[in-house]
Amino acid sequence: MALSTFVLAVLVMSGAAAALGRELAGDGAAAAAAADVAMASRHEKWMAKHGKTYKDEEEKARRLEVFRANAKLIDSFNAAAEKDGGGGHRLATNKFADLTDDEFRAVRTGYQHPPAAAGGGFLYENFSLAAAPQSMDWRAMGAVTGVKDQGSCGCCWAFSAVAAVEGLAKIRTGQLVSLSEQELVDCDVRGEDQGCEGGLMDTAFQYIARRGGLAAESSYPYRGVDGACRAGAAAGRAAASIRGFQDVPSNDEGALMAAVARQPVSVAINGAGYVFRFYDRGVLGGAGCGTELNHAVTAVGYGTASDGTGYWLMKNSWGASWGEGGYVRIRRGVGREGACGIAQMASYPV
Repeated sequence: MALSTFVLAVLVMSGAAAALGRELAGDGAAAAAAADVAMASRHEKWMAKHGKTYKDEEEKARRLEVFRANAKLIDSFNAAAEKDGGGGHRLATNKFADLTDDEFRAVRTGYQHPPAAAGGGFLYENFSLAAAPQSMDWRAMGAVTGVKDQGSCGCCWAFSAVAAVEGLAKIRTGQLVSLSEQELVDCDVRGEDQGCEGGLMDTAFQYIARRGGLAAESSYPYRGVDGACRAGAAAGRAAASIRGFQDVPSNDEGALMAAVARQPVSVAINGAGYVFRFYDRGVLGGAGCGTELNHAVTAVGYGTASDGTGYWLMKNSWGASWGEGGYVRIRRGVGREGACGIAQMASYPV
């Protein structure tokens, strides 16, 4: 082949390669643009579903970017779960999908880790697990009020404690009364409990015992903000009372099961991680959850899923649209601290 012919062939091939490169780059840009349009549309539909509005276009654009990052994380998790055989749990772009991690932690958790003085003894120390029912659901026993929503107030500790007291009152008196979280937010503000700024279930139990009971929600309704204390005559007569509380021995799921078999139990948990925050359905395992304690829920039962996985049934305080109607099933029997740290700091009223 003559040199001139060879050069010409090379030039032709180079031109074709360049053209192909430009075509592929164009296809990539088109795909990226299509993905952006699809994500913006997804965000618009999400806003309509959850009634979200923003003050201006700048804020909307910023929230779209947060939503995009969270949605990609959720989609990636679900795709991996499907690839692994479809077991475990699923995530969803729920009402928290346009919040950053820091924003979410500030308004939707609120458990303060430093413990109060331990409650003396463990009432169920000699309770035989062999005698415990294979499954327990205190909802079926009429000992659990409807799912509540703490809103943008970091008082999960109050909701956790109140749910445990509501359950014990039902067991002891036969009457299920929705009690006042707002009284705890407004009035239990000495020491570790600081309303929407966080608190601890044990000190909430101490307040209820010291005060002689807690008002009904109907006489002291929830407002989701810190307010002046109206306990006493203004809030009405106490609707339920306790003598005190006890702590479940730490890092012992057997002890936790013994307690939950007898009454609803307040539990500290890691609720800030994305696998918990965006939980939708299924049994949440330990992977990715972590054991940092920053949120509080109430253990209202336990059981076994259809695939044989043991789980804890937890009542949350993020509204009924979150998770399985406001509840989460967390894997049972995964190690010393428990999945998401559930076995570290649990307590119950007496």
